Amino acid sequence: MNGGFGPYKVIELPGGIVISQTVTVTWFIMLLLTIFAYFASKKFDKVPNKFQNVVEVLVESIYNLTKQTMGEDKINFAPYMGTLLLFIGIANISGLFGLRPPTADVNTTLGLAIMTFVMVHYNAVKSNGIKSYLKGYLEPMPFLLPLNIIGELANPISLAFRLFGNIVGGVIIMVLLYNALGFISSSLGIGIPILQAGIPAVLHIYFDLFAGLLQSFIFTMLTMVFISMAMD
Repeated sequence: MNGGFGPYKVIELPGGIVISQTVTVTWFIMLLLTIFAYFASKKFDKVPNKFQNVVEVLVESIYNLTKQTMGEDKINFAPYMGTLLLFIGIANISGLFGLRPPTADVNTTLGLAIMTFVMVHYNAVKSNGIKSYLKGYLEPMPFLLPLNIIGELANPISLAFRLFGNIVGGVIIMVLLYNALGFISSSLGIGIPILQAGIPAVLHIYFDLFAGLLQSFIFTMLTMVFISMAMD
């Protein structure tokens, strides 16, 4: 996918395997999270330093959010939800650092949504049993079976395209803005990209920071709600 707004090809391996911008940025984010997890869990002091305080507040907030949303009996989902929240959050705000957000690629958001879909139905069967799980598709009336199946399949699609649409929309708007400002600068004979340096800053704060963090929170919350509903 490389049509102007899509991720460009970084490397092409033997056999036609393409490593895109999405993959490389995703690897970079995974590396950052791995390094953070290593140092965050390496040593805990009785008198915590500033870094340990930040880590403890972050972990406690994630556990509290999971407990309040899913219930205390489902607190074991907190590590996964925290990882999901951090990964999507960092992916969404990576545009602030000149990177293309992996979540602006539908392959990433669909992969995350499929993970949620699998967790929802696996835990539904695990909690309620296969008979009760299958019986739920026949309620309230058996003839609604096709609609119930379509409704379940629509959830991951909705999750994926909600996140993808919001992030890629911001990417497209910023690309168009930079191109327009570059055209204006060249038309005025300005050799230094002064307009591109200042004007887009406000929109970057909105699309990359505010909308990015908001969408990561929404995706994680919906994941928690779907799993909790399926298990109850």
